[in-house]
Amino acid sequence: MRGKFITIEGTEGVGKTTNIQFIQKWMDSKKLTYGCTREPGGTPLAEQLRELLLAPREESVCNTAELLMVFAARAQHLNQVIEPMLGEGAWVLCDRFTDATYAYQGAGRHMRDDLIRDLELIVQGSLQPDLTIILDIPVQIGLARASERSAPDRFEQEQVEFFERVRNRYLQIAQDNPQRCVVIDASLNLEGVQAQITQTLDAFWEKI
Repeated sequence: MRGKFITIEGTEGVGKTTNIQFIQKWMDSKKLTYGCTREPGGTPLAEQLRELLLAPREESVCNTAELLMVFAARAQHLNQVIEPMLGEGAWVLCDRFTDATYAYQGAGRHMRDDLIRDLELIVQGSLQPDLTIILDIPVQIGLARASERSAPDRFEQEQVEFFERVRNRYLQIAQDNPQRCVVIDASLNLEGVQAQITQTLDAFWEKI
């Protein structure tokens, strides 16, 4: 039996790392075989591309170059990690996937959806997550949280308006794909956030 593919999405400072660890504990409780990975990244080559994408630099990065690097990393990640694990029956938990590309490069960078869709078809064909959890928080709160943890990367240096567009696209994606997307109110305390996540995962488990 093919494994299940779960993705976690959200803007800066929503608490993805903490809640991914929580989801791993839920998976452990179900005695699942699973792998936890991230995008961009997940393989040595894809991690190198991640470093290129996130590192602040004086040179302006062309939007098209950024988009192609994202999908190059994704192609390697799918080929080397995601597809083999799913094919072996393992579950895959991934920190961001193609929804992030529509949000950050599409809405954030004003790139055309049809261009992203063409690359999506080339790289992943019909593959889509079985469940996408979108952690949602007001942009200003998220950026304040993110600023406390480390120096900002190239994306985190963007203006508030950029992240407002990203957040709105995530909410639109959830509205357009109610069969796989669940929006979690990440502005609540950690207990409240994780109660929502547990409810979402339990409901997903019952449908399998």
